[in-house]
Amino acid sequence: MQDEGYLDLADLDASEYDSGQNGLWTRGLLIRRNLADGECAYFTTWCPTGTGIETLVAVEGQRWNIEDSFETSKNELGLDHNETRSWHGWHRHVSLVMLAFAMLATIRHHANHQPPQKPPPSMIRNRNQPASTGRRRKSAASPHGWRSGALSLPISLPGRSGGGPIRPPQSALT
Repeated sequence: MQDEGYLDLADLDASEYDSGQNGLWTRGLLIRRNLADGECAYFTTWCPTGTGIETLVAVEGQRWNIEDSFETSKNELGLDHNETRSWHGWHRHVSLVMLAFAMLATIRHHANHQPPQKPPPSMIRNRNQPASTGRRRKSAASPHGWRSGALSLPISLPGRSGGGPIRPPQSALT
């Protein structure tokens, strides 16, 4: 839990600092205290006059997501592992790392929000139909207890090069 406080420091005409802005803006100090350990964090703000503390806290809270993203990019993707001597080299390195980070974030998002896959209609057993009397093998490839065999082999996934189905090694067929 957090406890917040805000102090207006100065009301300034925004057009003096940014020709694209107009109106009265406020320079301020946002103070957040963690109720668990009592530690305070201080943030300077620059916002239109009358902006509510809830909005300031929400915007400032996004800072942690951004910092976490940069830390992950440094640790996992090598954002800080460059020894460039030109702006072009630096720009290429940072652009490729950010592209890789965006791809990983998208993949993670889709993986975490996939609807459960339904088995094909041919795999669903009719309740009135008796179960097979033969032995069944269960495997990690068919976690729902589907029959092993040709119907349970994985098929080509979108984005995989080659359009055909994935074939098991010859040793698995014998």
